[in-house]
Amino acid sequence: MDKTIRCRTRKGFALIITLSVLSVMIALVGILLGYLEKARTDAAQTRAMIQANLYYVDIRDAFKKLGKNKKEVMELLYAYPVPLNSPDGKFSVTIKCDPLANGININWLGLENNQTMQMHYETAQHVFDTIVQTYSIKDAARLQELLLEEIGGQKKWVQKEQSRLLQKNGIISREQFERILTRYQFDADDAEANDIAWEKFFVFDAQLKQVDGNHLSAELIALLFGFDLTQVQKDWIAAETNLQTFVQNNGGEYAKYEKLFYKGYMDEARCEVQFPYENKKFGFTFVQNHGEIKYFEFDSK
Repeated sequence: MDKTIRCRTRKGFALIITLSVLSVMIALVGILLGYLEKARTDAAQTRAMIQANLYYVDIRDAFKKLGKNKKEVMELLYAYPVPLNSPDGKFSVTIKCDPLANGININWLGLENNQTMQMHYETAQHVFDTIVQTYSIKDAARLQELLLEEIGGQKKWVQKEQSRLLQKNGIISREQFERILTRYQFDADDAEANDIAWEKFFVFDAQLKQVDGNHLSAELIALLFGFDLTQVQKDWIAAETNLQTFVQNNGGEYAKYEKLFYKGYMDEARCEVQFPYENKKFGFTFVQNHGEIKYFEFDSK
């Protein structure tokens, strides 16, 4: 009788050990499969980045050959995404560009003590204050404090994944601005701040000192000149309407901001390229500045 009990106990103990070992093995297999999938994903992204660099070189060379047709081509790229495909199907991308200076430079908020740039500062502050009031920002002082920390180069907390962001002070990308908003939302518990279409009012480039007036959004025009937004949205067509003529015809005071606006064609743009690779979509961005193509940034999302 005792032998039978001891035998059953040993079998039960062995069964527990076996199940434990199986559980560990299954967990290990899951971890290994996870690492394998990550390795495959990383390898695919590496290959896609190489392909993106090749496309970037091709597009850069094509931009250099635009010559007198450049303005017309850029206006087309501003209007809507343009697909580009080679006859053999080996080259297939979609490119969309936006004017680099089609808004107020958010970095001008940091020019309060620069006597030669008071108009720039006052305009940026006016736009910021109006947005704060219109959209009921909970803690405008905290948001502006975070912006000024970054504009001033203090960089106490904003992470910089891209090497270009490590090289310059100021807010130089929409992604960088969004990280500031994320920190503000955490500090002020103001989730609605991220719902504001900030890009309709501000641009994010520390170097810009003038505005491309003929490509402004209807929202920014209405804010600056005190127009009814609905009417501006009805009558204003960016790139097709001259800002000075539009403002004066509607009784606005164009001279108030005239020094901010660039006279003529402003040859500065940020472009985004999307392309398929191994059944996934990848992309990259770059800046086109008076014929110079620079600041390649790969997007693996």
